[in-house]
Amino acid sequence: MTAKEIQARNMKADQLKVLQSEDGQFFVESSKGKILYNIVMAENFKSCTCGDYAKNHKTDPAFVCKHILAVENSAPGEDVESAKFLEKNIPKLKEGFIKNIKGKDFVLYAGVLDLANQRGLLKLEVQLIQFPTKENGHEAICRAVAEGKSGEVFSDIGDANPTNCTEMISKHLIRMASTRAKGRALRDMCNIGIACLEELSDLDDVIGSGSAKKVVQKPPATPATATKPKPAAPKKEIEEKKPEPKAEKAPQPAAKVTPTAEVPNETKAKEGNQDTPSMSEAQQRAIYNLSRRRGISIEDLGNLVMEDFGTTLEKLSSADASTFIRTLQQAA
Repeated sequence: MTAKEIQARNMKADQLKVLQSEDGQFFVESSKGKILYNIVMAENFKSCTCGDYAKNHKTDPAFVCKHILAVENSAPGEDVESAKFLEKNIPKLKEGFIKNIKGKDFVLYAGVLDLANQRGLLKLEVQLIQFPTKENGHEAICRAVAEGKSGEVFSDIGDANPTNCTEMISKHLIRMASTRAKGRALRDMCNIGIACLEELSDLDDVIGSGSAKKVVQKPPATPATATKPKPAAPKKEIEEKKPEPKAEKAPQPAAKVTPTAEVPNETKAKEGNQDTPSMSEAQQRAIYNLSRRRGISIEDLGNLVMEDFGTTLEKLSSADASTFIRTLQQAA
């Protein structure tokens, strides 16, 4: 049988009514409801009294007609003996595959795949569209195609790069892009509107922009508090040294203490700035790509950086750049 014939037979089987007698025998109504076919469901043998089964079973011992399929789709094997009036199995997403984080529901990819198989997933294929390289910002893109038993086809893409993955997952970009593409295609097939947990770049995306703002405000506060007490400290030390009798005998050394105390503080501040890693090229490309997707102009981008960090985009540190990337990902 061709694929189209198999799909047509599966669709017809879903529309047939299945009955079970008290002694455990199965009967399936014909499509017009005028005939009841007797179905035998043994452990290693299945048969039907319809003409389709009698004709094709001779040439293909593994052949199953639509009436046998209707019984298989109606009652699980362990429930056959206790069932009297059989109903069609209704595919359901198990609650264990749904995760609630900060008041938002997310579904695991494993749950979407399980539901798709319940609905009769026949084929799931993935194609790598873009291999991650330095030139494209180490971004992997995959396309997934899912096909159901009735012939319906669903397709979607998934992307993964160091900016939308955790540090651990960024070492497996192709696999993550494949999982995201399959998850999106299967969600369309199963009519699931909530996102897969694997599609998130970070759990901070779930928490919201409120926490991100707090993180942005911390960096400019730390240098201000660090530089102000430093010049004040030597002044107090000088005032305490003035009343000492030794300081009166040698006023010139006391005057030299003031500049020597200030110079090391300045050099230490400069050395601290040199130790702070600057923004990488990958981070800079990620910021420009995200701003372009959000419709943010270069001028507005510079204003945002100045407002949140008190510096220009080119002078952002690596830590501030990571925070700014997360803020752009959360932007509407």
